[in-house]
Amino acid sequence: MELKFISAKDAPKAIGPYSQAVKAGNTIYLAGQIPLDPATMELVPGGIKEQTKRVLDNLEAVLKEAGAGFGNVVRSTVYMKDLSMFADMNMVYESMFKDHKPARVTIQVAGLPKEALVEIEAVAVIG
Repeated sequence: MELKFISAKDAPKAIGPYSQAVKAGNTIYLAGQIPLDPATMELVPGGIKEQTKRVLDNLEAVLKEAGAGFGNVVRSTVYMKDLSMFADMNMVYESMFKDHKPARVTIQVAGLPKEALVEIEAVAVIG
């Protein structure tokens, strides 16, 4: 099977030995995105709503580069520093995914890179 490594200029550059996404056949595996501004590579200012929006904007840029969109996402994993912020994160998540509802798990973690409040990874299928 041919693998295609995806790199979107409108999403933050990978800050380690990984790809933003890998396309294997019709499946796209998206690396976790944190709320980095692609222009500055710094965390966006604000709280969970602003950070979730930036994370989803970053994922959308990678999906677009891979020839997909949120409607192709079949599964996502949300990592949160504090689940007490779940309702606000979920409101932004729903506004981006609209009526599309992929399978999802949400996990509270002890910490995320650069002290982010949220990180989201996804799997999408095209074709």
